[in-house]
Amino acid sequence: MKVIRWIKYILILTFLSACSVGGTSGNPITNLFATATPLPTAQARITPAPDAQSAVTAFFQALQQDDYETMYAMLAQSSRDAVTLEDFSKRWNDALNTMSASNIDFSIMSSQLGPHNAEVGYSITYKTALAGDIQRNIVMRLANENGTWKVQWDDGLILPELAGGNQLAMDYSIPARGDIYDRKGLPIVTQATAFAFGIQTDQIDPDMRGTLTTELGLLCGLDPLDIEDQIDASGPGWYLPMCEGTRAEAKRLLDINPGGLVVADYESRYYFETGLAPQAIGFTQFITPEQLNEYRRLGYNGSEKIGQSGIEKWAEDYLAGQHGGTLHLVAPDGQIISTLGQSSPQPADSVYLTIDSNMQAYAQSAIEFFRGAIVVMEVDTGRILAMASSPDFDPNLFEPENPNNALGLGELLNSPYDPLLNRASQGQYPLGSVFKIITFSAALESGLYLKDTTYDCQYEFTRLPDRTLYDWTYDYCKEAIARGDACDTLSTRPSGLLTLQEGLMRSCNPYFWEIGYDLFTNWNRGSDIANMARAFGFAAPTGIDQVPEASGQILDPTGPVEAVNQAIGQGDVLVTPLQVANAVAAIANGGTLYRPQLIEKIQPVDGGPLLSFRPEARGTLPLRSENLATLEEAMFMVTQFRRGTANYQFAGLQYDVAGKTGTAESGSGLPHAWFAGFTENEENTGLPDVAIAVIVENIGQGSEYGAPLFRAMVETYYYGSPQRPFYDFGRIGYPPYTPTPFGAPTQGDN
Repeated sequence: MKVIRWIKYILILTFLSACSVGGTSGNPITNLFATATPLPTAQARITPAPDAQSAVTAFFQALQQDDYETMYAMLAQSSRDAVTLEDFSKRWNDALNTMSASNIDFSIMSSQLGPHNAEVGYSITYKTALAGDIQRNIVMRLANENGTWKVQWDDGLILPELAGGNQLAMDYSIPARGDIYDRKGLPIVTQATAFAFGIQTDQIDPDMRGTLTTELGLLCGLDPLDIEDQIDASGPGWYLPMCEGTRAEAKRLLDINPGGLVVADYESRYYFETGLAPQAIGFTQFITPEQLNEYRRLGYNGSEKIGQSGIEKWAEDYLAGQHGGTLHLVAPDGQIISTLGQSSPQPADSVYLTIDSNMQAYAQSAIEFFRGAIVVMEVDTGRILAMASSPDFDPNLFEPENPNNALGLGELLNSPYDPLLNRASQGQYPLGSVFKIITFSAALESGLYLKDTTYDCQYEFTRLPDRTLYDWTYDYCKEAIARGDACDTLSTRPSGLLTLQEGLMRSCNPYFWEIGYDLFTNWNRGSDIANMARAFGFAAPTGIDQVPEASGQILDPTGPVEAVNQAIGQGDVLVTPLQVANAVAAIANGGTLYRPQLIEKIQPVDGGPLLSFRPEARGTLPLRSENLATLEEAMFMVTQFRRGTANYQFAGLQYDVAGKTGTAESGSGLPHAWFAGFTENEENTGLPDVAIAVIVENIGQGSEYGAPLFRAMVETYYYGSPQRPFYDFGRIGYPPYTPTPFGAPTQGDN
């Protein structure tokens, strides 16, 4: 019986040994007596690995953001030991730039997971500017480090072809940059042989010095006396940069060739007439380090010059043309292995502007010795004919090959007068009495005032309890008394009883203070004027799009003082000259606010235009037709009636114009001079009517400075040039030598 029990015991042990996990292999006798390994408990099982697909997705999402630091942190420790963050980032960035990969798409295809390692298959597509779409299916290997999947990186994860030290190389084909023309096809910017002109002070022929400075002044648009001063202030042996010109532009100067003149030719993107509308046209410069990745991904090789401001920047895609390129795979020894993709270059397009070169040149000349701006635009379309900002600059100075670049560019960039600022669209100013057209409109639309509502306009306004305000005629009266004269002229005595229209004609401050005070205090309509200003397009971009613009500022008044100041365009009122021209154009055309535009068309080498000018209405003035007609009539009274503040400036002009003078206290120095208005002669001339806004900073009365420059623009539009001689208003930053341009009698205007 004992034997039988031993046999049963042995059989049971054998069965258990065969069924056990981790049993010992080898000798069957040993197996028979081996100790059975216990089954693992729940606590002893291996923790399941995390989702490797999520790790791969996060890796490529970081790649789409060029976030190489995050990608590097996701590498396995062995990979980070083999490559630094700097080298890792450079390999990815160089590859994407060389491919011209502007976008990256990826998707997970498959995955195989183990407890310690994983393989994830993915599809990646590089959408490139020059080589088309490059798509590859790739397997990424990952390691589980402390419960987190980490990427085992190598160059083949970018493209399989890069394994083994292969590189990418792009052969570029770059078309010539496109030209910019005015509306009539006259060149504004093109590729040309240019001449840089300067003066070598120790080589000046004393007998030809006057000729030298006069001819350079004519060519460069400089004051010959200013050139004389530069020569006198410089020591012998100095080089003074002047300007640039083509052979045709400089023919007279080159033929004379006075002693001291230095001429050097160079190939360049050339801006005619030392820059027409330079703040609007802009300039080109080499791609900066900060821009390099962006433009490499667009198919640039990085050595090109690109538009850095204005139309040059806005139209970069048109003016640069379509770059071409061939993407090669290159072995470590430099041998081309294969071609991965290619494209052919396409010629650049030409840009035609709405600018009229003649109008633009005279607008720049008119404010050359001021700080300020002039805008001329068609009232029925929004087409900009001139956009001048002063001081301006010579965009040719940004060309490194220009010998004047070294000295001239530094002087330009360090100028305290900020010539790169487009004062026409970015300058923000109080509007002064031109704003009275807004207050006038709000008064009529309130129903509380009619065109014939009267007000006795005297020197003083005393409705505010803590102060007395004075009309502009009071200041002229004080000046007359100081001279020993009586206050008995049109500009020195009070205006007296005025209708609302006559109040605008005389620019009576007390009348408009009264309107602002009355609406705010008596009728709980304190926001009427601000709302009307916003409806005229103030405190918002005009939508011009092609150049940067400021929005200005119109706030709701919080008390009677703010309301009174706002009523005459002071206080916190800020506007741009472009907004003013746009608003005045809407008055002239019957109430439509058009989007101002600078682009006439984009013309490719072959075929029709890619883009053509079309008027775009953006809003309507909230004026009833009878009130709009009343406003327009009052603006004609300003220029045509004897008591109008600008009447004397338009005496003898053969064309009908309406407008409003403005003198805006700037808070610093002399006030800003404004004049804004429009023409009404289309039926007689066949030419579209235009709106014009003029501002001259820190100079004096709008009637004395704004109005004559406005007239000069009207005469240029109809005659081709100003018909009255210009006096020397003074240099930039200096007061004019005479307080009254053109020798006109002073009337004045607040």
